[in-house]
Amino acid sequence: MHIVTKRLSKASLATETEKLVDRDSLLKLALIAEDRTRSRHRFMTVEGEEINLQLQRGTVLREGDILADEHDRAIAIIVAKPEPVVTVTAKHPLEFLRAAYHLGNRHISLEITETYLRLSPDSVLEDMVLQMGLTVTHETQPFQPESGAYHHHHDH
Repeated sequence: MHIVTKRLSKASLATETEKLVDRDSLLKLALIAEDRTRSRHRFMTVEGEEINLQLQRGTVLREGDILADEHDRAIAIIVAKPEPVVTVTAKHPLEFLRAAYHLGNRHISLEITETYLRLSPDSVLEDMVLQMGLTVTHETQPFQPESGAYHHHHDH
């Protein structure tokens, strides 16, 4: 079992440090969005090895983050595991903005990109955006919601 105590985000990795990390040799920890919010939990890697997270409370893991032990030895890399999601698209930018506004007002986990909004399946919210004239697609994709305006981000 590997015990990880640090998250090294893409932003926190200096160029020289980045060169020292052989990403191909790292274990892959594939997690759905909800699991990437757990700071204390045991998971199995893609390779079948156990990892015990002992991260600072409130840490949110993102695709590409590297997990390290107390000696700063890189152990694993985070992969956003595909999960059931609803992807919302619009024909016109104003429809897209309105949908983002109304979904955001509900304080749900929401992934926002230039071309789509993505959320966890919810029939009430799906009906709402359909009534607004947007397109709803059910699919299985990696879900990477925004951290939120009040989330305090720690880089190590």
